[in-house]
Amino acid sequence: ASCLSDLGRHDEAMVLQREIYARGVAIFGASHEKTILCGCNLAVSLKRYGHLGEATSFLRDLVPSARRSLGPDHPTTLSLNQNLAACIRNTPECARDNLLEAETI
Repeated sequence: ASCLSDLGRHDEAMVLQREIYARGVAIFGASHEKTILCGCNLAVSLKRYGHLGEATSFLRDLVPSARRSLGPDHPTTLSLNQNLAACIRNTPECARDNLLEAETI
């Protein structure tokens, strides 16, 4: 997926990242560290390519799982928190309440 992205083939990279995440869920379960890391990579790509709404929704589901499975201070959990806050903050229709939520994350 990284190679496809580097070549500018972002749509193909996103399809592959979605498949990798889905396979991780099927093989390891949604709360496994490898699956959560694949989810983090997918969320970063969603954010990078402008799918902020989808990234925000996905991260709202993934962050609690990471906190439970990996702990609140695990580097992947912290990265997910950072990306969720950035997605909330960068959403065009972001309201004051959303900014307060992003700040608390």
